[in-house]
Amino acid sequence: MTTKLFGERVERREDRRLLTGIGRFTDDLGHDAAQAAFVRSDFAHARIRDIDVSGALDVEGVLGVYTHDDLQGGFAERLPLLIPHRDLKAPRTQYALARDELCYAGEVIAMVVASDRYIAEDAAQAIRVEYEELPVVVDLEQAVGAGPLTHSDAADNIGAHVSEMKGDVEIALASAPHVFKWRFRPERSASMPMEGRAVFARYDAGQDTLEVYDSTQAPTGIRAGLAELFELDWDRVHVIAPDVGGGFGVKVMQFYPEEVLVPWASRQLGMPVKWTEDRREHFIGSNQERGQIHEVRVGVDAEGRILALDVRFLHDTGAYCPYGLIVPIITAAQLPGPYRLSNYRYSFWSVFTNTVPVSPYRGAGRPQAVFVMERVIEHVARELGLDSLDVRRRNFIQPDEFPYDVGVSWQDGGPTVYDSGDYPSGFQLLLDSIGLDRARQQQAEARAEGRLVGLGVGCYVEGTGIGPYEGATISILPDGTVSAATGLSTQGQGHETIFAQIVADELGVPLERVSVTTGDTRRIGFGVGTFASRSAVVAGHAMLRAARSLRDQTARLASTTLEVAVEDLVFEAGAVHVRGVPEKSVPLARLTLVSNPLRYAYGRDARLAAELAQRAYAKADRPLPEGSRPGLSALEYYSPAAGVFGYGMHAALVEVDRRTCNLRILRYVIVHDCGRIINPLIVDGQVLGGLAQGIGGAFYERIHYSPEGQIQNASFMDFLIPYATEIPPVELHHLETPSPRNELGVKGVGEAGTIPVPAVIANGLSDALGVAIDHVPLSPEEIFQLLHPEPK
Repeated sequence: MTTKLFGERVERREDRRLLTGIGRFTDDLGHDAAQAAFVRSDFAHARIRDIDVSGALDVEGVLGVYTHDDLQGGFAERLPLLIPHRDLKAPRTQYALARDELCYAGEVIAMVVASDRYIAEDAAQAIRVEYEELPVVVDLEQAVGAGPLTHSDAADNIGAHVSEMKGDVEIALASAPHVFKWRFRPERSASMPMEGRAVFARYDAGQDTLEVYDSTQAPTGIRAGLAELFELDWDRVHVIAPDVGGGFGVKVMQFYPEEVLVPWASRQLGMPVKWTEDRREHFIGSNQERGQIHEVRVGVDAEGRILALDVRFLHDTGAYCPYGLIVPIITAAQLPGPYRLSNYRYSFWSVFTNTVPVSPYRGAGRPQAVFVMERVIEHVARELGLDSLDVRRRNFIQPDEFPYDVGVSWQDGGPTVYDSGDYPSGFQLLLDSIGLDRARQQQAEARAEGRLVGLGVGCYVEGTGIGPYEGATISILPDGTVSAATGLSTQGQGHETIFAQIVADELGVPLERVSVTTGDTRRIGFGVGTFASRSAVVAGHAMLRAARSLRDQTARLASTTLEVAVEDLVFEAGAVHVRGVPEKSVPLARLTLVSNPLRYAYGRDARLAAELAQRAYAKADRPLPEGSRPGLSALEYYSPAAGVFGYGMHAALVEVDRRTCNLRILRYVIVHDCGRIINPLIVDGQVLGGLAQGIGGAFYERIHYSPEGQIQNASFMDFLIPYATEIPPVELHHLETPSPRNELGVKGVGEAGTIPVPAVIANGLSDALGVAIDHVPLSPEEIFQLLHPEPK
């Protein structure tokens, strides 16, 4: 493969469209469609006694009012469980419209469709629901005790209990010179993309087809599910994810109730129907994550080498578990990070609570894992009077130990085996970049002035590039441009750019001659989705395979046309020429016409195309050569045998204002390794954007629930998101340890910037304040309490 573009800092092709306001999001479509609004539960746990919809039916402009009793067939059943697991004893998912019991505040009870959204909202408010309130459980530890039940028909609130062990933890702990116990609590948060969820559906009764525009990360999965529910052939269902204003995991779940109900209403009413989520709906109706409680025992020697680690944790899955056990499994598997653990055991309990359901949010269980492991390192160092940087060095997996088997299962059910990396080199680059001696001198000088300044470090490993597969289709068009498509959708990651780079390199065409479409099942109907930092690895390789297949087709045709051997051909500048004889060439555009005898009569260079076709086939009206087909196109899939593992290290110098107790980040340095880099500009953007989200999760963004299960800060007035002023300048360095598991040598990068930030900030604040910070996110109020503890 040529590498003219691979690794180049190519300008993002999407940006002009998005920054100038000409992008097309789901809410930009269907202005004449009927509008849906939803009645949501006022209570976190209640039984529906009665629903009176008469008031809504009296509102002029209302087209339909629906409750669970109006649903039929599969629409009346529970929504699907996306990823089953053998240990999931209670695979609870919700109904599209609640049937009888409500298990979180915000659960959908009824749908109103009207001529516009204002009327639909007014009618929804006219619906009267009679509730029987039931006991509520919000606190995670209370949920595993003898307290209230999240689901009244359950024996307890435990959805699953999973445990694995590498080595013999009990023997190692018994013989360890030092054994310590600590407790850590990452709390509930949410991703809050700029664009909420949105669905626009058109059912055509005459054609018996369904077209859906959805702000989703997984259009192919939505298509598959809707086809089954509507009992339609898959080719009659098309799902398109247009421009999507952020996803971060919250838009990957299949299905949300609204994604089923809006298309269903379109068929019921025989007209297009649309719904766009408002911000409050997003707070109370879109999935959240992060809440866990960890109890840790660690055995170490006198120099801080970890001899055994035993982790028991509770995972808050909310009221339902649409994504199965993926989040806590990832936490458990990624908790060892870059450290060698000969004896490691985890046990987790997935626990139901009367809160918004949980599914992956950028990082998907890894921020919790890194927070626990990095705080353990800091605690060990403090207890033994050691430098935590030295403790990390002594525990790193070494470069000659790859592939390294962590010893527990990965999210795909296979073993967790790191493919490549150089953690000591990455760590040394981090310390050199931040100028460790100078940073500590600055810290000492600040403390002498009475300022609270601390240094925080965090290291992580990120599993990326999981299967099961993705596909790509590529065609060379009659004008010589190349059209490529893949099934996964894009939410700002730069897919249009990096996929075009791969294709342009392989086919030898200028980058501007390659167009890329994502998230449109009309172009390619099978795929999985954009999540788990997998797009470049999985869809990128599908693009590579399709481009190579297309190159082979084109080379065979050009070989016949130019009367030379295939191996003597060179692809360059949108043409194929004989090696060493560039003037003996044929443009790809003409080869496209040659490959389709019915087309050259309509081409702009019909005479030359006909001549080329006659040279290739002897007679223009004879059949195509055996093994060829009309046109130049290819469809290929890539299914990785295992994931790939990137890694990184972050360091921050932080200061706490004694008066306001606010956080100021003085310096932030990142070292990151995602294997070979396709486009440094896009990698930088992903890491820096992730850092901003990580800062939010470290110090600002917490979902507050009352004991009654009501979110207390369901607006941007109270849910604190960092401004640009809170995001510091960042010094970013890249290493490249190519993955041996794929031809491109790439690893994923989408979640990397977010994963270690809560640990880094907590470590820096602990250093600054001289107290243990063992829960996140923090806030100025909590810092104040740490600085001014109440007398006991």
